[in-house]
Formats: sequence, structure tokens, C-alpha cells
Amino acid sequence: MVCRVTHDVSPAGAAPLANSALLAASAAPASAAGRPVWFGLVGTGHWARIAHARALASVPEIKFAAVWGRNTEAAAGLAAEFGITAHLDYDAFLAEVDAVAFSVPPDVQSELAVLAARAGKHVLLEKPVALTETAADALVQAVDEAAVASVVFFTARFQPDARAWLAKVVAGGGWHGGSALWLGSAYAESSPFDTPWRRAKGGLWDLGPHVLSLLWPILGPVETVTADAGAGDLTHLVLHHQGGATSTATVTLGAPEAAEGFDLQVWGTRGRSAVPQLAEDPVPALQAALTDLMASARSGSRSHPCDVRFGRDVTHVLAQAQRQLDSARPLQLRPSGGTRGLGC
Repeated sequence: MVCRVTHDVSPAGAAPLANSALLAASAAPASAAGRPVWFGLVGTGHWARIAHARALASVPEIKFAAVWGRNTEAAAGLAAEFGITAHLDYDAFLAEVDAVAFSVPPDVQSELAVLAARAGKHVLLEKPVALTETAADALVQAVDEAAVASVVFFTARFQPDARAWLAKVVAGGGWHGGSALWLGSAYAESSPFDTPWRRAKGGLWDLGPHVLSLLWPILGPVETVTADAGAGDLTHLVLHHQGGATSTATVTLGAPEAAEGFDLQVWGTRGRSAVPQLAEDPVPALQAALTDLMASARSGSRSHPCDVRFGRDVTHVLAQAQRQLDSARPLQLRPSGGTRGLGC
């Protein structure tokens, strides 16, 4: 079954609602007034500690000021390590900062980010931005109405080598198709990423956004998606892009550690081109995303190639694929009972 993906037809930089001028003024980045932007971190897990906290503490124009987490003990430990304030109350946390970086499960993020946007805070979001189309749409609405800036941290879009490659292939054009294979091993006993939400949603929702974030700007917005499932969380996607290009993607979090890896390439009149291998250290990429968020806020446009609207569009594709996986009834071939094709 093929599902058509619908996107919001309003432009990314569409004019906000009538009260946007007041909200935009209250949400202006603090550095424009001569002091660093005060950032808070929502989340205290592994990714929050090794990526977000380190990045927030290392960008010169940012003051890493506060943390809020559901695990109060972990929040206190992270606060002590970075010399910041741990908050028990989310409203008090929001009152202390100008912007918020999120590192929590997507369903938790989508609810808390709405509150942050309504409080006039710029938001750095993780992918996927939500686990349902309704939640993603509500988040976009909150960001637009508050006229705050948003950036979604699609890792490869901010890593220097991958970013340079993407700019080059997009500028060159002439691409007819692409393919991606991401074999992750998050379910391995030794992995710190073996979390409940990844167990529940699989590679489609964890790795799929990364793949879409690269294929989309090269081949065009996804118009239709066809999804099929293999063993475990193994997911195969066939994507039809605006303009006629097509691509395929295979993702899983359940691959053996020996098979782990990521490959993505596009092909066309210029031949083939593959994305560079992704760096292991996420901090430089997060630093770039944070810098972009502040630049977007200062510009007043509130628009970015990886803003919450793009995050919503990616979520719509994932949700369409998930519906197909949930309702799939594979056609069983009639077994012949023979052994033809098994030997040479």
C-alpha cells in the first residue's frame, strides 16, 4: 500500500498571529542586549550528559544556566558537575532561561516544548519532534504563535563534513534517486541507547528521521511512502519525492554490533555521491545547531531548514509509514515443496 504524505502549505516564514510583535520582543535572544543567551536543558539521561550539556557549556555566546529533569537525583548531579541550577518546578526553570534544549523521549518533548514556546523560549529539539502527527502539529502551532525560533537536531545536518557534502550535492543538482542503509545496534546489552521509547518505536522513528533529513533536500519533499517490515524492527521504505525522484531506506536498531554502520548515496547525471562517515563526537554538531538557533532568533525570520516545521513534515512521513506497518498483511506465496534454487 502507498500512502500520500500531506504537508502544510503555509510557507516556513509565514507571518505569525497578531500578538507576535510583543511575543517576539520578549523572546529576543539575550545576546542582542549585550549578554549571553541563557539556556536551560530538559533531560538528564545519557545523551543529555554526553552531548547536550557539553555543547551548552562550550558555546561562548551561551550561558548554560539550568536543568530540569524527571529524575531529580540525576538533575542535581548534572547541575553540580556544570555549576548550574537544578529545578524541581518546570515553570520556575522556564522563568530563568531564554532558550531550552531538549533531550527527553519524543512524546515527553512534544508536550514540554509546547509549554516552553508559549513561555516565549526558543527551542532546540531532538528528532523526532513528536510521535504523532497531532502532537507535531500542536508544537508547530505553539512555536508559530509565540514567534520563537526553533531548530531540530538532525545530527548529520550539522556535522561539518556531512553538511559540506550536502551543500555541494544540492548545489550541483541532477539527482534522480538515492538509497540508505542504517544498521544500528541500540538493542545490544552494552548500548546506552537501549531505552523504552526506542524499544517501542524502533529504527523507523529513531534512525528514519536522520535518513529523511538528508534525502529530502537533495531529492525533494517526500510525497508518498511505502513501508514494509522485516524481522524485529527492521523497516524498508520506498519514497517518492516531489519532482519525480525516488529513494529507498532500510533501518533497524536490532542489527548485530559487527554489522553496525550507516551508508547513504544518491545517483544521477553526475554519477554517484555518498555522504561522508558521521563523526563519533556529537558535540561539534550540537554547537553548530545551537549557533544556528541563536542566528535564527536574531534574524527575526524564525525560519531554518531544520526548524520545527520540517520536523513536523518528517513526523508525518514516519506516521504514514507506521500506519502501513501496523496494518500490513503480507501475501503468503504458495510453497512448492521443492528445493529448486537452493543449490548451484
